[in-house]
Amino acid sequence: MPNIKSAKKRMELSRAANFRNRENRSRIRTAIRRVREAETAETAQVYMKEAIALLDRAATKRLIHPNRVARIKGQITRHVNEMA
Repeated sequence: MPNIKSAKKRMELSRAANFRNRENRSRIRTAIRRVREAETAETAQVYMKEAIALLDRAATKRLIHPNRVARIKGQITRHVNEMA
C-alpha cells in the first residue's frame, strides 16, 4: 500500500482504468461472438457494424493494437461475406 499521496492517487486511477479497459474488452469480445454466432447474413451484417465501431474506437484509444484490430475486422468481414 503506498504512503505517498500521489502514489495513492495513481493507484486509484490505475484501478479505474483497469476496470474500464476490462469492461471495454469484454464488450468487444461479445460483439465479435455475436457476429460469429449470427444465424442469418442480415443479422451478422448488423452485428458486424457494431463490432467494427467498437474495434475502431479501441484502436484509436490504443486499448487493442491497431494491427490486431485490422486483422479481426478482416476475419469477421470474411465470415459475413461467406455467409451471404
